[in-house]
Amino acid sequence: MQLDLNLLTALDALLEEGSVTDAAARLHVSAPAMSRTLGRIRRITGDQILVRTGRTMTPTPHALALRATVHDLVQQAQRVLSPQAEVDLAALKRTFILKWHDALSAAAGPALLHSLRAEAPGVRLRILAEAGTDTHDPRRGDVDLEAGSSEPSSPEIRHETVSHDRLVLALRPAHPLCRGPLTLQDYAAADHVTVSRRGRLRDPIDDALEAQGMSRQVVAATPTNATALQFVRHHDLVAAVPELISRPLLEAFGLRTRPLPLTMPAVPIHLAWHQRYDNDPAHAWLRGQVRTALRLACGVTDEQPTGAALL
Repeated sequence: MQLDLNLLTALDALLEEGSVTDAAARLHVSAPAMSRTLGRIRRITGDQILVRTGRTMTPTPHALALRATVHDLVQQAQRVLSPQAEVDLAALKRTFILKWHDALSAAAGPALLHSLRAEAPGVRLRILAEAGTDTHDPRRGDVDLEAGSSEPSSPEIRHETVSHDRLVLALRPAHPLCRGPLTLQDYAAADHVTVSRRGRLRDPIDDALEAQGMSRQVVAATPTNATALQFVRHHDLVAAVPELISRPLLEAFGLRTRPLPLTMPAVPIHLAWHQRYDNDPAHAWLRGQVRTALRLACGVTDEQPTGAALL
């Protein structure tokens, strides 16, 4: 029997997406065409591969057993057919899509764009804000790199921890807490603004306070650091923000910082991308440029990522 090796690419997309529609979009074919391809795969393998469970499709045990092998075969084929190990940066014409926390965009974005254009003037950037819903998902190929404090949970997403930051208290110079000793009681008694793209009025600081039998008054939740610091700039409010990546905004707004009077864990900065980009030389170059820009924004000058967690 003569096999169509294109079926491996289709099978890889179906197993990763778990959806005929999403697999079709990924491979730029119609949903009916992908449905017919799934039928061919089923006939050849003698297995249903994906079965409907309510509104979703679930891989069969045989499909789960094949998934890693199929993906490796597709990756190997791509390496064979795309032997280019280097990219001509001067001739590169590509738009990269980044989904970043707003503070990271402000702290590292300008330097990143400068370095990219110095080496590859044909490259453009689209920097998207973190959204309350995942309208852009690296698994679908419409985001090249994510950067933020949340560690990705999907097994097909590679990630590394490029640096760490710490939370500090941001307040305007006229705020009463700018002067004198800052006790935990004083901190808890202040009016607070939180940063939450979903508008949450509670965050891990509240848990830390409750562990010490205390609570605070949160009067507003804002979607970005920049908005929260604007509130702090004009009112006697305080906000806990990452110190290093918020520095450009803190300086631009003329705000002061003080150490938090309670111990909070360091804020990790994760860089994440889909495994499909592992062997893309242009994407590898982008990752290096982004890694450097983020680490410089955090005051780190050595070359190796800290706490790398490549999955």
